[in-house]
Parts: sequence; C-alpha cells; structure tokens
Amino acid sequence: MAGLVAEAVQQALMQHGVLLDAEALVSASAIAGSVAAALPFLPQAQRLAITSFKGGWAEPTSELFRAMAEKLARADQAGVDSVDESPTIGLARPASRPLAGRASELQSMLIEDWAGEVAGSTYLEEKFRIPRSTLHRWQRRGEVVALRKGGRKHVFPLAQFVDGRPAPGISDVLAAITNPRLAWFWLTRPSIELDGRIPIEMLREDMIEDVVRAARGLS
Repeated sequence: MAGLVAEAVQQALMQHGVLLDAEALVSASAIAGSVAAALPFLPQAQRLAITSFKGGWAEPTSELFRAMAEKLARADQAGVDSVDESPTIGLARPASRPLAGRASELQSMLIEDWAGEVAGSTYLEEKFRIPRSTLHRWQRRGEVVALRKGGRKHVFPLAQFVDGRPAPGISDVLAAITNPRLAWFWLTRPSIELDGRIPIEMLREDMIEDVVRAARGLS
C-alpha cells in the first residue's frame, strides 16, 4: 500500500509542476505512502480521533516536519562534534549533493517532469517573436539553455526568457556548468549556495553577480 500511494503521489506532484529535486520528490511521496499505510493499523480510538479532526492539516503537518528537521539537525551536529572537536565559526551548512551526480538521473527523466514549461523553436517564433536564426545563434554561442529531446531536437525552458531574450547571466552559468540539464536543474531549484534562493528568479531580477559566483563555485 505504501508503495502504491507513494507512486501515485509522485506522479501527481510532477503532473502539477511542483518544483522539487528528485530526492525531495521521492521523500514527499514516501511520507504520504507511509502515512496511508500506517493509518489502518492504528487502534480504533486513534483512528476515530484522526478522522474526526476538522481543522486544516497544513499547519500541524508543517510543525511536525519542522520539529523532525530540528531533531535531525541536532543529531547530525552532535555526530560532527563527536568526531571533530575543533572550533568552528557559526553553524555548519548541510552539504548539498554534488551536482554532477545528477547527470544520469536527469538524462533518464522526461524533461517535462523536472524542467517546467518548455517549447520548441516554432512556438518561440510564433509566441515570443524570437526568429529561429536568432535562437540558433544564441544556442551556438551558449547564451540560451537548450535541452536535447529525442534525437537532434532541442526544447527551450520558457522561464529563462525575459522580454524575448535569455535572462542576463545565463551564458555565464552555462560557461560554468557546461551540461545544459545540470545547469537548468540548478537554476530552477532553491540553492544552498544562495541561501535557499532560486537562481533563475535572481537572474530575472538582475541579481547576476551572486548567481554567477555560485555557479562557478559549483563547477
């Protein structure tokens, strides 16, 4: 039951365009599956208490996960302190999974499941008024994110365009993270290097320097 519910939840999240990295997507789905599987085995009194709850579930659920995250963070910190007792300044940041390790994972996923809205050159020419020749020139120069789909066909994430042009800084990010899939994955997720902000949103707001510095740090 847990596996079936987890699979259904994962598909629903992807179909509704929820922007989560692959690990968070799997975790959210697994949690939903575990809850659904555990509920039938609770004592009747507890099941009745839960099913009779008429309040919103979002707030108590958020509080539960915040408490869990704090507990895990304290446990991790205790483990670090027991191994390395050298003095540190401030709180240690959790280590992010190496970006390069996601390459094969992204290659096996449908672009639409993780990249957001994408379109081909015909759509961009008709709706965004970007001539094909201009789009291909940007692509050759590494000024636009182009994701290979199928054989030789490429699609272009729509969120990278501002006023009919790639957002400033896209070319610098692609120069630092040369795999377009990895580059776009990083651009569209909250980045630990940028204090949880989303790089593409920062580029769209002309916050270029911080994003480019973070991308070069990753490379």
